[in-house]
Amino acid sequence: MFASFKSFVSDFVDGGKHPSQFGEDDYRLAAAALLVHAAAIDGEMSSSERAKLRVVIKLLFTLEDAATDELIEKATAAEHESVDLYHFTHLLNRALDEPGRARIIEMMWEIVFADGGRDELEDNLLWRAADLLGVSPRERIELRRRIGGENLEQSDQGDQSDQGDRAGPWGGR
Repeated sequence: MFASFKSFVSDFVDGGKHPSQFGEDDYRLAAAALLVHAAAIDGEMSSSERAKLRVVIKLLFTLEDAATDELIEKATAAEHESVDLYHFTHLLNRALDEPGRARIIEMMWEIVFADGGRDELEDNLLWRAADLLGVSPRERIELRRRIGGENLEQSDQGDQSDQGDRAGPWGGR
């Protein structure tokens, strides 16, 4: 799964695109904006979330420190300007295969759990992002369990909230 995603990144970088230029149609900017959103959705980005965000982005896209900082800065601005997740997820759906899209959800869980837990806003964000990226509820929950270190008994409560959020806040899809 990660190999195909890394291959895509490698092709992208080797294809002549300068790694420190992140245009609006760059899937790296879309992915980073979703990660920034996951880190900030609960009101404030903690220092542990900020550190995890930086590490995840730097490693994922094999960027130097300056390019990592530039991408996070541009992603933060794009996230603040965005009115919904669709623009980001649409771009990622076009650029990534199924394992790559699941990897985005996995990284979002890594950011969410960086501060030691998760809340309803984060759960809802991951549900919506996974749905828009075509990641199944089962895979989203499995990724949450694995990243969060949950066992089946602990996550039964969280799964009940997953059941309730399927209709979304407006009662339908």
